[in-house]
Amino acid sequence: MPSWPILLSQAFNGLALGTLLALVSSGLTIILGTLGVLNFAHGALFTVGAYAAFVAAGYTDSFLLIILSGCAVMMVLGIVLERGIIRLFYNRPHEDQILVTYGIGIVLVETIRVVFGGNAQRVPVPWWGEGASRLGFLIYPTYRLELIFIIAALLLVLYLVLYRTSVGLVVRAGIENPKMVGILGIDLRPVFFLVFALGVTAVGLAGMLYAPVVAVTPDMGANFMVQSFVVIVLGGLGSFPGAVVGGILAGQIISLTSAFNSAYSEVMLYALMALLLVLRPQGLFGSEGRA
Repeated sequence: MPSWPILLSQAFNGLALGTLLALVSSGLTIILGTLGVLNFAHGALFTVGAYAAFVAAGYTDSFLLIILSGCAVMMVLGIVLERGIIRLFYNRPHEDQILVTYGIGIVLVETIRVVFGGNAQRVPVPWWGEGASRLGFLIYPTYRLELIFIIAALLLVLYLVLYRTSVGLVVRAGIENPKMVGILGIDLRPVFFLVFALGVTAVGLAGMLYAPVVAVTPDMGANFMVQSFVVIVLGGLGSFPGAVVGGILAGQIISLTSAFNSAYSEVMLYALMALLLVLRPQGLFGSEGRA
């Protein structure tokens, strides 16, 4: 039986991982819910974000500039991918979408491997995140603790964009009932590239923020891609609140199970997903029509 300090530490780890998964999954659920595109390049885009932070860190010590420049790169990449490839597959079968996005992911990862090699790279922790903080009887890395609040603030901004702006209203309407939106005379195509770019930027930003925590490698995004699809199943397709709750739930399951036996951490996550698919196929916050 793990001690209370270990369990508390794992609970904080789960919260940090959960908020990160929520940010990754929010981009994926927006793309899947609005555009109907199964984006299997999502994990590779997470990796691109981490390497964008690594490159920017070589030119500036300002973490804010690293994030801003990285977001600009991800936004441009998202627009290029949508205008050049993805828009051609909106009305194609899901099998075609899976193949083309999976291929895009392979190209991105292998390009990174050619340019930077297969060795792990490091992104320095910002000066304000160095060291550890004492939380009662627990000492916890400062940056990981701050990461929870940073991602929470970003999720709040994304929520305001989706629920408090006219563009967000169109996006949510497109998620709920794209046919009705078309009947009302609203053309969703002009916002498609913006939605895809926003989703790409969200996952890239998650990679940038996570880069100082772990070694940056070409394959670092693969596991996040799988887990983000699990989060969407848990939370419900097209649901932003579902992505947040599902991400935090998945993070806690992985971290707390690891405190007892790390070999079963993801087994428990997939077991919960299977149980939820039986009891509530549409997810915790999804509607039956989008299950």
